[in-house]
Amino acid sequence: MRTIDWVDGAVEIIDQTVLPEEVRILRLHTVPALIAAIQSLAVRGAPALGVAGAFGVALAARVHADDPAALDAAVSRIETARPTAVNLARGVRRAAELLPEGPEAVLAEACRVRDEELAASAAMAKRGADLMAELCGERPRLLTHCNTGGLATVELGTALSVVREMHERGALAGVIASETRPLLQGARLTAWELGRWGIEHRVAVDSAGPFLMARGEVDAVILGADRICADGDVINKIGTYSHALGARRAGLPFVVVAPESTVDLGTPSGDVVEIEDRGSAEVTPWSEAANPAFDVTPHDLVTAIVTDRRVIRLDRGERP
Repeated sequence: MRTIDWVDGAVEIIDQTVLPEEVRILRLHTVPALIAAIQSLAVRGAPALGVAGAFGVALAARVHADDPAALDAAVSRIETARPTAVNLARGVRRAAELLPEGPEAVLAEACRVRDEELAASAAMAKRGADLMAELCGERPRLLTHCNTGGLATVELGTALSVVREMHERGALAGVIASETRPLLQGARLTAWELGRWGIEHRVAVDSAGPFLMARGEVDAVILGADRICADGDVINKIGTYSHALGARRAGLPFVVVAPESTVDLGTPSGDVVEIEDRGSAEVTPWSEAANPAFDVTPHDLVTAIVTDRRVIRLDRGERP
């Protein structure tokens, strides 16, 4: 089942806002509909957003083929629909470079973005599973955060692709998925995917992660990223920094898995990244709330970054 794809002239996505109660497929025929899906988190996850951005340009190229001004405006709206994850803008820009060659060329490039993410997931699975065996030995117990499975990519995932590969090798004892506030992407989405794969798991409230590490119930932390900066700083779902601090205190490996498309050498460090705030309504109707969607984990807390092409050992001084 693909999270996102191009089907008969429209973008089809799994609506992640209604999982796990319902598996609903949305067909998006217009740019405003796609932008609404991105902003509501009906489609989310850095790699999936890159594909969504590219397909959005393909939609715009068809709808506004005879109106260059409207086409430019539509492309700009897609690119800025969410500010923090680098993949969205990259997917948009790649597809937009083909606009002078016409809508079919744009669509072909968008499909290449999709296919590259499919291949990246398979490569990360194997490379990451090999690294986890090196770092943790046999059958570790892993903690993960947010959602990094097929729902965040196209089919298999980033960090959860590694988890699934380890499970298939018989090299996994179990997974703790932090619930991930405020939209419970761990409790709703990661737990749903782990259950479909037959992987033993528990959901933990977000603030329990470091304590579970300290109590010896976790052997390593593995999660994804929405942007990896040139110095190795990791931008990921809010709560990642807390887990990194807990892992450092407990002496556990902290491994980030993300495709090369998420590595942003043009951003020197996490200090300069715009962090999206989702607003108070997602948290409480009774008070103003601080609701950053992401945080910054400094590179010195990260053991390694696994991409589809390489392993970057930040604990040994390597940088992206």
